[in-house]
Amino acid sequence: MAGMIVEQFRVLFLNNRNRLLRDEVLWEGTPTQAPAYPREIVRRALELGATALILVHNHPSGDPTPSRDDIRLTREVAQAAAVHGIVVHDHLIIGREREASLRALGHLA
Repeated sequence: MAGMIVEQFRVLFLNNRNRLLRDEVLWEGTPTQAPAYPREIVRRALELGATALILVHNHPSGDPTPSRDDIRLTREVAQAAAVHGIVVHDHLIIGREREASLRALGHLA
């Protein structure tokens, strides 16, 4: 994902042992944004029987620093998922040379 010229939003859907059920690209966007919808993420998690998620998207600019929208989306997905007993373990943003973890940065409890 580091070398892509458009943003791509994918979700790793995990089971109750944190084993990968599915790695899916849910949306592709433009060089500066990719749409992502908390409702659709949770809906897909329920379809797959996932109990945990890892959100992943790239920043084609190369800088993985999360935007306000990235932080807001992460919190919205975590809140929507929690209602259904699904945990968001992390939201990773992939840059060219490094990545950022929203959990490590303190944006996920």
